[in-house]
Amino acid sequence: MTMQKSPLQIARQSYQPKMPRALRGNLRLTEGNKTQSVADQDDIQKLFPNTYGMPVITLETAAEVNTPKDAINVGVILSGGQAPGGHNVICGLFDGLKTMNKDSKLYGFLGGPSGLIDGKYEELTADIIDEYRNTGGFDIIGSGRTKLEETWQFDNGIEICNHLNIKAIVIIGGDDSNTNACVLAEYYKQKGCGIQVIGCPKTIDGDLKNAMIETSFGFDTACKVYSELIGNIQRDANSAKKYWHFIRLMGRSASHIALECALQSQPNICLISEEVEAKKMTLNDIVEDIVKVIVERSKAGMNFGTVLIPEGLIEFIPAMRVLIQELNDLLADNAEFAGLEGDDAKREYIKEKLTPASCELYRSLPKAIAKQLTMDRDPHGNVQVSLIETEKLLIEMVSKKLAQLKANGLYSGKFSAQHHFFGYEGRCATPSNFDADYCYSLGQTAVQLIAAGKTGYMSVVRNLTEPAEDWQAGGVPITMMMNMERRNGKLKPVIQKALVDLNGAPFKYFEKHRAAWADVNTSYIYPGPIQYYGPSEVCDQPTKTLLLEHGKM
Repeated sequence: MTMQKSPLQIARQSYQPKMPRALRGNLRLTEGNKTQSVADQDDIQKLFPNTYGMPVITLETAAEVNTPKDAINVGVILSGGQAPGGHNVICGLFDGLKTMNKDSKLYGFLGGPSGLIDGKYEELTADIIDEYRNTGGFDIIGSGRTKLEETWQFDNGIEICNHLNIKAIVIIGGDDSNTNACVLAEYYKQKGCGIQVIGCPKTIDGDLKNAMIETSFGFDTACKVYSELIGNIQRDANSAKKYWHFIRLMGRSASHIALECALQSQPNICLISEEVEAKKMTLNDIVEDIVKVIVERSKAGMNFGTVLIPEGLIEFIPAMRVLIQELNDLLADNAEFAGLEGDDAKREYIKEKLTPASCELYRSLPKAIAKQLTMDRDPHGNVQVSLIETEKLLIEMVSKKLAQLKANGLYSGKFSAQHHFFGYEGRCATPSNFDADYCYSLGQTAVQLIAAGKTGYMSVVRNLTEPAEDWQAGGVPITMMMNMERRNGKLKPVIQKALVDLNGAPFKYFEKHRAAWADVNTSYIYPGPIQYYGPSEVCDQPTKTLLLEHGKM
């Protein structure tokens, strides 16, 4: 049965991603100085003796003609949550391998890392690849969250790679997935089995970034999708003039998405989790700040507005974080709690076990939110933050505060609220030109690193605020980005997450302008949908975050 396609799907298949000059024609690799990890250098070096300290690599155009390369078989894994552009990384890999030697083969491991362990794979041929060019999603081979941590997993991988004559594995994932890539590279190097491992930086959350990685792929597209929706809601709010919209956005560990969407759409209020934590704000402090804006706008008859809320906000409120940790400890493998009948019995049980401060906070929460805090934990024993409807919590608490003010004659406006959560809407969107180009270049770069015999590297493309032809491609040792963090009670090597920098240019710009966005002179921007065709300044624009970080705004 032939798959039905929309006109946009058909048109996008023929789009040829733009690439840096450094990836076209004859190439040479330039190596920099030895590197070290961002922290805990001794510990990281002991754990990764074979892949620590490697130099940063830059790809450059060369005058000399590259010698023909032997055919090579490569395996690719999509790991973790979806992000727009993943298919183009695979397309870049395929095209790069075939350009190098037409007899090279690309195998996709199905369902994420488990495909490598269980020997589930598919050879990706031109017919398959061509169906997925410039498309969203990870459905070409599927994804998964299996962690590659155990020796038996690594050994299974060796057996399967030897069977398929695979000499390199490319893992496309976020910080945890690339940490696993580094562990795998170290093991295979130690064993001398001749299997290279290269990573690619993926996550819409934007928290896989550092001095060498300017942005993770998918962030651009997801933020543009969310910003379009926010703009649509703001146009509606400005038309109807009767609703406050509380909009929760993806981003558990960092507020990059919320900040970027605020820069693109200029809402009345945007909460930044990192600022909440730095200022040691309470839940009541946050509510008070929102109420002040609502009251001021109501004085001018503006009983409407928008509030952006990062998904992970609740864990950044110091008192809430203490409460959540107490609940995590209390509910871990707690058969007594699980055996209780009814919500009231469970609520009373919890109140008896909490410390006085946490008990008081727990009692102050709406019952629905308090219940969400006690729902099933994730595999690590932690609360599932994505299930906590923070937007509803804030609406209820703001509504109560406004009712108190109205009773005291301090507020005469009307407050009606709508709640939204934008998450999955952005993860598999058709990639923007930026992400289509960026991801294709990441795949092509990975091929060059493999051809040079490198392992334990992440494929990187930099200088991203310039036209694509001026982008710089290369590789960064994954160990360079690692530190030691406590996970499940044990110190483990992980890639350091990047939170919103409160001294960085994007937040400073937001901080400077947010008061104007909050006041009665509504300053909404309506970004509209992603544009694929038209002038470059419309179609190829990077995020505001990147532009500000590079001094371009």
